[in-house]
Amino acid sequence: MKSIQGVYKIGNGPSSSHTVGPFRAARLFGARYPDADAFRVTLFGSLAFTGEGHGTGKAIRSGLPGAEVLFNRSEQDLPHPNTMLFEAFQGGKRIGSNRIFSIGGGSIRIENETSDDETEVYPQSNFSEIMHFCREHALNLPQFIYRMEDPSLRASLKTVWDAMQDSIRRGLSAEGILPGGLGVTRKAKLLYEKRCYNESADVTMNRVIAAYAYAVSEENADENIVVTAPTCGSCGVLPSVLYYMQHERGFPEAEILDALAVAGLIGNVIRTNASISGAECGCQAEIGSACSMTAAALASLYGMNTDQIEYAAEIAMEHNLGLTCDPVKGLVQIPCIERNAVAAMRAISSVNLSRFLYSTRKISFDEVVATMYRTGKDMSEKYRETSHGGLAAMYLAYNENDPAGSGVN
Repeated sequence: MKSIQGVYKIGNGPSSSHTVGPFRAARLFGARYPDADAFRVTLFGSLAFTGEGHGTGKAIRSGLPGAEVLFNRSEQDLPHPNTMLFEAFQGGKRIGSNRIFSIGGGSIRIENETSDDETEVYPQSNFSEIMHFCREHALNLPQFIYRMEDPSLRASLKTVWDAMQDSIRRGLSAEGILPGGLGVTRKAKLLYEKRCYNESADVTMNRVIAAYAYAVSEENADENIVVTAPTCGSCGVLPSVLYYMQHERGFPEAEILDALAVAGLIGNVIRTNASISGAECGCQAEIGSACSMTAAALASLYGMNTDQIEYAAEIAMEHNLGLTCDPVKGLVQIPCIERNAVAAMRAISSVNLSRFLYSTRKISFDEVVATMYRTGKDMSEKYRETSHGGLAAMYLAYNENDPAGSGVN
């Protein structure tokens, strides 16, 4: 497996697959052809269907100024649902091209090339192998990670955590309408400040964590700086829970960074053995992965053993299986923002169950990851980030074809 540092990428929202990845691809391709006087980029699959709402064209032109961006919505049998064809021209003649795939979380792969900018550091390829190594060497998960990774990891995690905290603070103070035409109002500040009369401690915790998740997700929807965890669309789940634990429950930052490392390891196992791309496997690959990462991080923060951490991650993923990616109007707003808050609550519940029931479990984390991937491949294309099905389709049916809301076309 590659370094967990590849799980966390700092960049502009609203979609790691549709903005961060294409921006990186554009920069890379432009560097290969410095003498070109014109560029053309054709987007296929999910990038073509939701790229306008997700800001893909803007991201590509930021990395490759002046590029012509085309949306091909008819091409079938693509090698990956997030496929881009980059072409370079000089004097009207094409001098080079590459097909590049945005494979999730801001990572890219160039067709027929095996090298990338991420380093292989783990001989283990799944969680079972990690567990075996940890038992053999009497290591907990943070100790295992720091043993395998470069010494720079901790500084990298500190940079990531600072960026996550910044996105929460900015989101909590911001107000107004999010861009894109849906008229979605920012709610994080209201949720954070609006305490109910005689509010219980549990309700306060849920409200505040949800406010943190909204804050990050709204920053993402507004195309501001966030951290993939493991994607932009699911960027609010992990920081919301960890921020609460540090600032409301008093966990020291050193322990937060260790928890962040454990979350990264879980995300790493998922992206190695399945996918973190909504266009490839639906939102179960994004929110499901984020929920699983958060459950593992929180269990580690609580000092739970490796079996309990694994079970918490497994529960969190299992109960997101089949979750569709159906963004309304191709925007990372409905249901994405609210879904981040709900997933944060689910991660906490998964940890609570794992604490007591881990010795009774029958399903391993590796099994549920494999199940998620198979489920994603079986899922209809219209439920994999194309805005052709689910809530995206019903919203159009109710609100555009039938403004009165009767549901009759």
